[in-house]
Amino acid sequence: MRDPEPCRIKHTEDTQELTELIEENEENGELSKVEEKRHDKPGEKPVSHSKTKNNFLKTRGVKKSFICTQCGKSFTQKQNLDGHMRVHTGEKLFTCDQCGKSYPRSSKLKRHMSIHTGEKPYSCDQRGKTFVYKEILKSHMIVHTTEKLFTCDQCGKSFKQSRHLKRHAKSHTGEKPYFCDQCGNSFSGSGSLKVHMRIHTRERPFKCDQCGKSFTQSSNLKKHTMSHTGEKPYSCDQCGNSFSGSENLKVHMRIHTRERPFKCDQCGKSFTRSSHHSRHMRIHTGEKPFMCDQCDKTFHRASGLKRHILVHTKEKPHLCSECGKRFKHKQMLQVHQKIHTGVREYMCFECEKMFMSATGLKLHEMIHTGEKPYTCNQCRKSFRQKSSLKSHMRDHIIEELPTCE
Repeated sequence: MRDPEPCRIKHTEDTQELTELIEENEENGELSKVEEKRHDKPGEKPVSHSKTKNNFLKTRGVKKSFICTQCGKSFTQKQNLDGHMRVHTGEKLFTCDQCGKSYPRSSKLKRHMSIHTGEKPYSCDQRGKTFVYKEILKSHMIVHTTEKLFTCDQCGKSFKQSRHLKRHAKSHTGEKPYFCDQCGNSFSGSGSLKVHMRIHTRERPFKCDQCGKSFTQSSNLKKHTMSHTGEKPYSCDQCGNSFSGSENLKVHMRIHTRERPFKCDQCGKSFTRSSHHSRHMRIHTGEKPFMCDQCDKTFHRASGLKRHILVHTKEKPHLCSECGKRFKHKQMLQVHQKIHTGVREYMCFECEKMFMSATGLKLHEMIHTGEKPYTCNQCRKSFRQKSSLKSHMRDHIIEELPTCE
């Protein structure tokens, strides 16, 4: 019996979009399968696509005859090759009329528009969580399985997804192939670079619908939302403190374990969070990406700029409900409130003395270590605190003033 002739589907806008999606995902290396159903005209049977990319194209007798002269990738249609070429040229023809962001393909713009519309058509049947893209739903579903099939051969840590293992492996190799063309910072993943670029563009696409505050990352918005609900489901079994996120609890536990896994390769200082390590590195690079639009002063941190702005506004928005004292910064209010509550959660492991803040503990620990990081450049005398050095410097200024005869 002769093999049936490969099914030929009449080219429609749907098939074009599906073919483009397959080739686009091949470029990104994100999907190995396309699961899609397409219904043709009334009376025709639906054609189910739950095959690999190659089978999808093969069963339709499609040849990939359009080849990129720059990287050798091949495509089934000229318009897909034209779209791909924009990756090399940097050309972005499709612009969002809401935020002005541009894309090399119409399909990418279409996906982006979901951020503005809030549309999330793909729903998890276990918890009801919704997603913008089918691929993200597929990735999310792995959360519900306990299996961790992908193990790092260097440290033994296991992951549910291969891409998470791949990303983790870069922590051992130190590989950071993604560079910011504005400040030269490098990153291990394209996603990290994308988030970093929002520092320069000032883009904050994730907005809280309760207070209007906006964020660079959806995870930060999610954490912030819990400040309105007061929800803190993650508790520390050592001191009873509770947290809105599991990651916050994980970082908090390092207070008890003294673990500081992120080390600066320039000065040896170590940190409990990777974000604190990245922020610290700006001291060595001199990078100050945050600028005040009133006086052009620049800062290493966004929080530094935010604090500085209050110099211009004279605002003290944080009020103590116990004594009525006002503060410029929320952290200052939180430390102050411990005077009323008597909470001292930071303990010195050398002498077991307790402190209200991590800063207070850190200063105290210098008594045991003998560390005095602030040195006078005139007499080389050293101090534990920057304020003590500043006070000392005034003595030199007074000495240099001319005396009246």
